[in-house]
Amino acid sequence: MAEQEEYDNLAYVQRLNAAVHYSAGQICEELSQELDVTFSRQFIAVLSEATFKQCAVFATDLEHFAQHGKRSVINADDVKLLARRSAPLAKHIRDLSEQQNMENEAEREKRKSKKVKKSSKSAAVD
Repeated sequence: MAEQEEYDNLAYVQRLNAAVHYSAGQICEELSQELDVTFSRQFIAVLSEATFKQCAVFATDLEHFAQHGKRSVINADDVKLLARRSAPLAKHIRDLSEQQNMENEAEREKRKSKKVKKSSKSAAVD
């Protein structure tokens, strides 16, 4: 049973690695057309491997941030903490978080107004 889980995990990691490699290749292809440069296969392979390893480090860091906060779920604050070393990335994530918070607040207000309308209609009927 443990062998099967290890095999499944390895297959999953290999599929993720292949997806990262494919995406890196696609991005390099787009950039090569825009910038009129070429990227070697070796460069794309090294770039995708570095990206994959950095994502693994990010995942571990996020897990540790959540554990430090005595939580079992990673939240937006953990992601903001992760991005703190890159000012442009931190700003982008803060902006996305603020936008998401505004959308969530608008949705709450919308639901609240629907409840008020329903309760006022039922009170008027009674």
